[in-house]
Amino acid sequence: MKLRAKSLFSILRSNSPIHELGNLLVNGQQCRTLVKVRLKWVKNRSLDHIIDTHTDLKAASLVKDAINRSSAGFITSKSISEWQKLLGLTVPTLRFIRRYPTLFEEFPHPRYPSLPCFRLTNIATTLHNQELRIYETHESDIVERLCRVLMMTRNKMLPLQSIHPLKWDLGLPDDFDRNLVQKYPDKFRVVKGLNGGLCLKLEQWVEEFAVSELQKNNENLQVGSGGGEYRQFKRGQTVLAFPMSFPRGYGAQKKVRAWMEEFQKLPYISPYEDSSRIDPNSELMEKRVVGVLHEFLSLTMYKKTKRNYLRSLREELNLPHKFTRIFTRYPGIFYLSLKCKTTTVTLKEGYQRGRLVNPHPLVRLREKFYYVMRTGLVYRSKGFDRIPPLENLASNEANEMEQEEDAEEEEFETGDECYEEETSEVEINSNED
Repeated sequence: MKLRAKSLFSILRSNSPIHELGNLLVNGQQCRTLVKVRLKWVKNRSLDHIIDTHTDLKAASLVKDAINRSSAGFITSKSISEWQKLLGLTVPTLRFIRRYPTLFEEFPHPRYPSLPCFRLTNIATTLHNQELRIYETHESDIVERLCRVLMMTRNKMLPLQSIHPLKWDLGLPDDFDRNLVQKYPDKFRVVKGLNGGLCLKLEQWVEEFAVSELQKNNENLQVGSGGGEYRQFKRGQTVLAFPMSFPRGYGAQKKVRAWMEEFQKLPYISPYEDSSRIDPNSELMEKRVVGVLHEFLSLTMYKKTKRNYLRSLREELNLPHKFTRIFTRYPGIFYLSLKCKTTTVTLKEGYQRGRLVNPHPLVRLREKFYYVMRTGLVYRSKGFDRIPPLENLASNEANEMEQEEDAEEEEFETGDECYEEETSEVEINSNED
């Protein structure tokens, strides 16, 4: 195994033609030797609570952006009647908006008094302007994140219809497809795809961006621990291990430990490397898929996204048809949540004790936004005249926010109907599809 890893990374480091990499993979990575492991799906209450909270936060943010885009400065109840599924809500859109009077002010239509309309409150407008300033201040970070997403794809481009649902998750501004393309013509271009739809294409490969988050994290460990393992990895003498956090009780199982050790010994393939010559049925391809999903989730603001969004990128990211089984195969890396009538995938290492590790400034602002939302919901039943000054709510949010619950995990088996393609078992053997 060490010899294969050394040979592989020697080729990657020397930038040899991809057919040499393919020959190595064909000769050395065909057999499947990982032990057979059966793992139950385990519910994580803390992550489920976060996903539940972010569902409402994202919906309110999308409504805010829709109002801001409107030439009239408001939206009508009729125009939002069909938005429930689009916003990912479990309640009608009108009922949802009325929950948060601190964000959305209701008033009668100027011409049709019986038609309810909604516009942004002063505090919502203030928070929106702060958000725009963050986008401007961290524009280079946004450009890098978008470049890295495109660099992972097969043809270095993605359909805009696949990127737009991911705007909130990736922290992209509402008008990224116009503003960033015009501002950075050396990096992005809008082209017509094979199916006639518009695609965002990467104009120039940026080598300094082609370093995965896993590689960066291991490189950063050099400062505190001497970095011997990462230096050896750069010389092709070892592999990088994915951080794993198994549910309570799994770590003591011998089969789980054996499976984890064998998986970690496989060579790490960067998601920015060409994988077209890797055998799709090999263990190496399976680990490459884990690496791609790990990197994509690492690029999101909350280290999570909906499973269906990833499915829409399957071909572009060169993922196998049933790649979503990976999420239940590796519960130490990913968590699959069934909250809010959808399926969300979370990178577990992104959270510690129920809180996001190293939150982006945009995340901090969204916490203020949620605090204003929650305040409106609390005071709605007490009377609007009792709502404290809204300007103070945003500024004092950091002191008033409640602490998230500590991570708790409850063992819970689900039926096949909850997982669709996924099952509650992990079976890795030579006869697997």
